[in-house]
Amino acid sequence: MSDRSAEGAGGHPHRPGALERLKERGFFAQCTDEALLKRRMDEGPVTFYVGVDPTGPSLHVGHLVPIYALAHLAEFGHRGIVIVGGGTARIGDPSGKTEMRRMITVEEINANAERIGGQIDRFLSVRGTSFSMVNNAEWLADLNYIEFLRDIGRHFSVNRMLTFESYRQRMETGLSFIEFNYQLLQSYDFLKLYQTRGCRLQIGGDDQWGNIVAGADLIRRIEGTEERPAESFGLTFPLVTRADGKKMGKTEKGAVFLDSGTVSPYDFFQYWRNVPDADLRKFFYLYTFLEPGEIESLVSGDAASDAGAINSAKERLATEITSLIHGAAEAEKAVGAARALFSGAGEGADAMPGATLPRGDLETGIGVLDLFVRAELCGSKSEARRLVQQGGARINDEKIDDVDAVIGVDHITQNTGSTGGLLLLKAGKKRHYKFEVS
Repeated sequence: MSDRSAEGAGGHPHRPGALERLKERGFFAQCTDEALLKRRMDEGPVTFYVGVDPTGPSLHVGHLVPIYALAHLAEFGHRGIVIVGGGTARIGDPSGKTEMRRMITVEEINANAERIGGQIDRFLSVRGTSFSMVNNAEWLADLNYIEFLRDIGRHFSVNRMLTFESYRQRMETGLSFIEFNYQLLQSYDFLKLYQTRGCRLQIGGDDQWGNIVAGADLIRRIEGTEERPAESFGLTFPLVTRADGKKMGKTEKGAVFLDSGTVSPYDFFQYWRNVPDADLRKFFYLYTFLEPGEIESLVSGDAASDAGAINSAKERLATEITSLIHGAAEAEKAVGAARALFSGAGEGADAMPGATLPRGDLETGIGVLDLFVRAELCGSKSEARRLVQQGGARINDEKIDDVDAVIGVDHITQNTGSTGGLLLLKAGKKRHYKFEVS
């Protein structure tokens, strides 16, 4: 798809210590031959790759971990490749899934690939990271199936494939034949990059271990000899989980996507601003590029037990990540909105997610339960009823405790950013929504 080479972090000359950096920041779970890989990395630049399948129109925050790892490795002079899997997405990776992915059209996959490629490019551009990007549809889309089975499929043992966790789990709920082929295609990706770009390392989440090992084994079988073994490596990261038991990147409204049209910069900021205290250190190391000394000063010692310091650290975490994804200007707006809303002022409402509400609807009157459902702060009227009964519903910072309350024009508040006035809705302590009255 594209090649980028920039000055800055990605342009630094090679220096030893890349694996130590990954370990220090939590990007290390398993490695096929750590000692040899470290030696090769200390000797000179190693070409490596990470794959992302465009099965949806946007990455979410869980997808970012391998991209952060790519940026760290590139900072040490290693050469990163991103595969946007326009070919593999036509099948769908069964890893980590309890059922088969929904099949989407090739046109949707291609559109998704363009959008996701743009997201990755923008993110890495902030760091000036050098990398290449390719779409594996270039070599997978027109494969001859019979030749592929003869040349590639014969090197795979079904018995061994079924020992990998990703397949073992799915055997209990049902694994389709098309999904069973996924490991062959991902392994073929590694082989193609080995042959055409000198790629020696694949990185990814720990649920990819079986696929990565299979790719390294395929390279060994096809490219290696007894006199000259083919060197290739695999390295995985722990799957990111939250201390409160919630799946990483999941909220009441769904996944925390990078696309600002799906998740507003304000909501994105709020997700990080409200992570559990116990996750602060881990997320600083994984999702920012702050130096360890600065991270420890934010989360260690007195800071770890002081509520004000913890809130300040969370705001810093949210600001750093939002700046990387949405830019410094959007991060500053989100900070201002959060502070203003926390203090009870309305000046920060311009950064909040919201919609337009016709004044005529308020002249007629809208039931409070309907209003919270309309704002998507509640999924149903029964959920909105519980919110009101539990004291968690506020409009313009006024607590609403009557489930039969009717919201009218007298509830409109004036704001410098809105000529027609606003309704500021709050569900619990952390979720906000604005209606601009017109």
